[in-house]
Amino acid sequence: MDYFEKLYDEHESAKVRFVGFATENARYDFGIVYTNLFFGKPLVICMQTGRSTLLDPQDIEDKEYLQKVFRISCANQASELVEFFREAIPSIPFQTEYE
Repeated sequence: MDYFEKLYDEHESAKVRFVGFATENARYDFGIVYTNLFFGKPLVICMQTGRSTLLDPQDIEDKEYLQKVFRISCANQASELVEFFREAIPSIPFQTEYE
């Protein structure tokens, strides 16, 4: 690996939550990794599609972003995710990674 510049190599015991739920419109299965990395933003993985993103409270309110990242075609489904993520994602102040 002489030709790679290692940027970081961290080991952490992270808290992981797996949650599945259904609404009138769809079924959802998510893995949420709560970590100290990535500025404290949880890593959210859709277990159905494998798509993932880092979410903070501001990201949660952006329905269009949630539709894009999780490939949701219906605005009602995005609203359901906003409601779920408001409860699932902590609203703690996020830290800058390089302080």
